[in-house]
Amino acid sequence: MNALVEDLTWRGLIAQSTDLDALRADLDAGPITLYCGFDPTAASLHLGNLLQIITVRRFQLAGHKPLALVGGATGLIGDPKSSGERTLNATEIVEEWGARVRGQLERFFDFDGPASAAMVNNFDWTHGVDVIEFLRDIGKHFSVNRMLDREAVAARLASGGISFTEFSYQVLQSHDYLQLFRRYGCTLQTGGSDQWGNITAGVDLIRRVESASVHALTTPLVTKSDGTKFGKTESGTVWLDPNMTSPYAFYQFWLNSDDRDISTYARLYSLKPQGELLAWEASTQEAPQKREAQRGLATELTTLVHGADACAAVEAASAALFGQGDLAGVPIDTLDAALSELPVADVAAGEIVDGELPDIVELLVRSGLAASKGAARRTIGEGGAYLNNERIADESHRPRIEDAFGGRLMVLRRGRRTLAGVRIG
Repeated sequence: MNALVEDLTWRGLIAQSTDLDALRADLDAGPITLYCGFDPTAASLHLGNLLQIITVRRFQLAGHKPLALVGGATGLIGDPKSSGERTLNATEIVEEWGARVRGQLERFFDFDGPASAAMVNNFDWTHGVDVIEFLRDIGKHFSVNRMLDREAVAARLASGGISFTEFSYQVLQSHDYLQLFRRYGCTLQTGGSDQWGNITAGVDLIRRVESASVHALTTPLVTKSDGTKFGKTESGTVWLDPNMTSPYAFYQFWLNSDDRDISTYARLYSLKPQGELLAWEASTQEAPQKREAQRGLATELTTLVHGADACAAVEAASAALFGQGDLAGVPIDTLDAALSELPVADVAAGEIVDGELPDIVELLVRSGLAASKGAARRTIGEGGAYLNNERIADESHRPRIEDAFGGRLMVLRRGRRTLAGVRIG
């Protein structure tokens, strides 16, 4: 029984595998080299990529050597989507995105020691390939009939067709596996379950060309119990780049996870041992209002992706927004990012008279915290209106510009948990 495989199984991380018993035997026999590929089809990696990164990281922590592949060549082509043909990005854009993806990947792996990771780019062995040699030496090993069976390809054919460019993607990815087998002795490729056809095509190519047996392993598609797409918020995809998804928004994504989903997310994404995850699961069942699992996973992953300092700032901001800390101590950029995730009452400079903003009733309505001025007055009368964590009892209260953090931001709250912002200018 291989401990790593058993842990992956317990966590629900294995969707498909070529031969788990053979993989267990190879893992038990000594360190192996594995790889996972990341195409630069956007300026940043996202939560789906993070699952693959953490899965590979588990292998490294168990003593195996990871190769993190940036798809400088395959990123120019694009893996077929069932929804339609991709837009081909310019070479210089893909190169820029590839450098950014490489920089993100480098943060997650150790590059020293016996299990040291290596960064590789498939552009290095693809850009100079002779077309005739490639078709003769590699292309002849692929059955078009089998390639047509791939789900995304079949969907595209049914809906109008697919270009030869995208159809050839599977051959290029398989060639990557062959090259990494030859160059690094790589014997395992991991990826998402949507990559199963591409990965097993590489396994088959190595068997045909090198008469060698290698492995494939995929993780499941992550889903949400409410039927909405995982890794998305109202503002869009959750990215790993802090300029595309702020650390605050990243933290809040995990903190706001549904109780029905959090145990699954923790098993998939957390590097904590099983005992701690079982304690989180028990807490979710017995005291869901504490949100212990959500807070634990949010802290762990925000620290992993954005660093301990950014996580600490986010946690301080999260507490302060709900009246459990000092808003003045929150860095202005963190507060700005937090308010960008909330409804906002915009106040133009011309609305400020003698240093005073519109009154609290107007701000509550403008922010959406109250449906009408009458509802806003009732909220104030019931003691449920707060500005910068100070209860406002006077419905004629007009905040002053000096009350704004950085001269431009304020925090409105209705009751204990309903937040909005005021943005000046």
